[in-house]
Amino acid sequence: MSKHLRANLLLLVASVLLCSVLYPGALLLIGQTLFHDKAEGSLIYRDGKLIGSRLIAQPFAGDEYFQPRPSAASYNVAASGASNWGANNYLLRDRVARQLGPIVKYSSGPKKGRLAARDIEGWFQKDQFQGKPGIVAQWAQAHSTVAQNWIKADKLNTAYVATWQKSHPSEVAQWTKDNPSTPEPKPEDLAVPFFTAYSKTYPGTFPSAVEHKAPDGKTEKKTEPVREGTDIQSFFFDMWLQEHPHVELEQVPADMVMASGSGLDPHITLKNALYQLDRVTRAWADKTGSDPAKIHREIDKLLHEKAEAPLGGLVGVDLVNVLEVNLALKDRYAASAIATK
Repeated sequence: MSKHLRANLLLLVASVLLCSVLYPGALLLIGQTLFHDKAEGSLIYRDGKLIGSRLIAQPFAGDEYFQPRPSAASYNVAASGASNWGANNYLLRDRVARQLGPIVKYSSGPKKGRLAARDIEGWFQKDQFQGKPGIVAQWAQAHSTVAQNWIKADKLNTAYVATWQKSHPSEVAQWTKDNPSTPEPKPEDLAVPFFTAYSKTYPGTFPSAVEHKAPDGKTEKKTEPVREGTDIQSFFFDMWLQEHPHVELEQVPADMVMASGSGLDPHITLKNALYQLDRVTRAWADKTGSDPAKIHREIDKLLHEKAEAPLGGLVGVDLVNVLEVNLALKDRYAASAIATK
């Protein structure tokens, strides 16, 4: 009996040593020695500061950067997952519309190849939707969740609405009366009354963050009414499209409007990147004061240099890592942009 117990005990010890010590230790040694960067998560540092990972998508603010695929997880690695929004869910339609508004082009007619963005702004400034005034108010009333998300998306937006909240006690009191379960509303709770009042005070405009130069020479952002810009092109593209149902627009790459299964895909197709190229070129040309044609050629070359297909090109299509490309753009042009200012 003791002989069998010793044999089983030796087998247990050997299994633990082999599977829980030697094997993981060997993998750790090989990984840290031969594949240190990948084993550490493919992290990217700049000046000793962690910027991100080549394996995880992250959002980028500003027209001068390429945008990753839409993310239902808000690029939060702790909440990885796809959305369960149905095709008739306006949140899905809004997400797609905001991606397309600033970059979609006409596909035929005298405007073929031109951006629809300026026409969206011109239509918005007339402040009429389906024969009624107050586009912004109608937008907020029809899609209150989207309006609330706008307020929560940026601290500047939240502060802007909070300031309105303090100076409009009667509107807040009426909302509280209509919603007795929320006696102390947050700024996002007041999205509908805020945008309704805003639309009357500033018709044909939308509150957006605008950069201003401070007395010390630094730039600061402030939310204020604007009559043009990417916010208007994005948020109101869908309403513009409803009033122009027969307009013919170019098709866009599928990964530009569809989230990946994880919501964290760090890559976009080269076709997607090239579709965004004109917007990125214009932004860097404006910031650096350089020739747009020269900037266009340089970034186009950069994209093709960075593009690669899976398994060394054996399968799939050419992909571009958004973080790597955007960091390359920043390294190349940011200093010139600061000097221009």
